[in-house]
Amino acid sequence: MASLTAPVLIVEDKDSLRTMLRLALERDGHVVVEAGGEAAARAALAEHRPAVVLSDLRLPDGDGFGVLRAAKDLDPALPVIVMTAYGSIEDAVAAMRDGALDFLPKPVDPDHLALMVARAKEQRRLVTENLLLREELAQRRGAPQIVGQAESLRKVQVALHRAAETDTTVLLEGESGTGKELFARTLHAMGSRASAPFVAINCAAIPENLLEAELFGYEKGAFTGAAARKPGKFELAHSGTLFLDEIGDLPLGLQAKLLRALEERKFDRLGGTTPVQVDIRLIAATNRGLKAALAARTFRQDLYFRLSVFPITIPALRERREDIPLLARFFVDRFCLDMKKPPVKLTPAALAALEAYHWPGNVRELQNCLERAVILSEDTIQPQHLNLTFEAPATSAATPADPWEQIDLSGSLAEAARRAVGEVERRKLIAAMRAAGGQRAQAADALGLTPRLLAMKLREYGLD
Repeated sequence: MASLTAPVLIVEDKDSLRTMLRLALERDGHVVVEAGGEAAARAALAEHRPAVVLSDLRLPDGDGFGVLRAAKDLDPALPVIVMTAYGSIEDAVAAMRDGALDFLPKPVDPDHLALMVARAKEQRRLVTENLLLREELAQRRGAPQIVGQAESLRKVQVALHRAAETDTTVLLEGESGTGKELFARTLHAMGSRASAPFVAINCAAIPENLLEAELFGYEKGAFTGAAARKPGKFELAHSGTLFLDEIGDLPLGLQAKLLRALEERKFDRLGGTTPVQVDIRLIAATNRGLKAALAARTFRQDLYFRLSVFPITIPALRERREDIPLLARFFVDRFCLDMKKPPVKLTPAALAALEAYHWPGNVRELQNCLERAVILSEDTIQPQHLNLTFEAPATSAATPADPWEQIDLSGSLAEAARRAVGEVERRKLIAAMRAAGGQRAQAADALGLTPRLLAMKLREYGLD
């Protein structure tokens, strides 16, 4: 996020007007950066991280809309003021619909310019102050800590802040292990419902015949064994947040009832005749492309549109490798504290091995890897403590390594066989998921498993 002492970027192709604007702003104490077209503006945005952008809509290369999009891609909260000639008000209005703060008619009045830039900087200050206060309040309420400084993660955090200001439905998309529930809990903690319950349910972890009862509850006598009324997750989340993980695995039969509950904010318990009214904020998450599920007709289009009001994509760990050292030290310190163990250091060789690994299980796999390493190590973590078994070791062609020498054959025959079979299953699951691009249905077909059995296997080996 840009500093409030950052410059004002002026994007104007006419040298005389650009000079006049610069002098007017400098007289008011602003630092100014200039660009004569869209390409130069994009470069200036990346280099100077301005506090305010003032751009003409008509440029010789590209246009002001391109500058506006580039500014919003860099920072959604960056205020952009567009300049437009008389008779082009429709373009200015279109720019404001696309996120511009305001428009400045030509010829430019210096006093009007000064007022508008001052107002934009003040708005920026308030937005920044609001974000900091929200973060502080979320930490006080026990929000989970998001670790990382990568640009892709920063954009997710900005999106979370924006979503927290509303009550809209949010869809978190990302591979297994990227921390979607962590981001969901953070969003809940930053919002107005933070003091109310956060209730989570994994739609892939519960058998289909029990999932409806878990979601909506049931009345006494609704089915064999229903000895008393039981509230479902929707009721438990009343006035708070309901987090539906793995929403793509929700059976088609339940999708219609879920859609009705979201649209009408009421539902019937199993065996019930009186509708139950609820007030919840919904966050859904999926590690599979719901658009592909739409094409395969395994997911309802109307429910998809209801869920994807505000989609946020969580980056995979391999897409933010610069965060691996930060995450590694965070997990090592936390596990040492939890285990009441003296501080353990990561050696440069171990860090290099972590940064080179492809992390198909993302942050969850990194966390599990380092927990094991802290247990195995004394005062330093070496590469051998990491057990990154899926990186093929470099071996000489003349003396190939015997794979059986890499298998732990200690203990009884049953124990050794169980370890060997487990290692084969784990490797096969990772290979299938990688070949399927993370699409569980495709991987399940390749492995000859049902999607639900595949989900159970992935959880068993910590790969979900």
